[in-house]
Amino acid sequence: MQTKLQSRILAVGKVTLAGAALAGFLLFTGAPRLRADDDDCQRRIGRADHRLHEAIERHGRESKQADKARHELHEARDYCWNRAHRWWDEHEHRWHSEHDWDDHDHDRDHP
Repeated sequence: MQTKLQSRILAVGKVTLAGAALAGFLLFTGAPRLRADDDDCQRRIGRADHRLHEAIERHGRESKQADKARHELHEARDYCWNRAHRWWDEHEHRWHSEHDWDDHDHDRDHP
């Protein structure tokens, strides 16, 4: 009687341990992918932001080059918003969780 109880307890322990190991594996294999998505969005928006600054500096705020770069920045922000419901603010170096960007935020001087 005692050995049957011990074997059942051992079996339940093994199943619990296997389940915990599987859950841990699934949890930690998803984390690098989320980080990679964040890095991709941050890089994408950073490049588009930089291109807009360059277009404004070289051609002026109202130029067609600045308009194109402004559109590309909007697309980069929109891409990240659609993937993760947040977007990277290159000037403040932080994530925003509200769809509150201003497509003409570069038309004003930044400190």
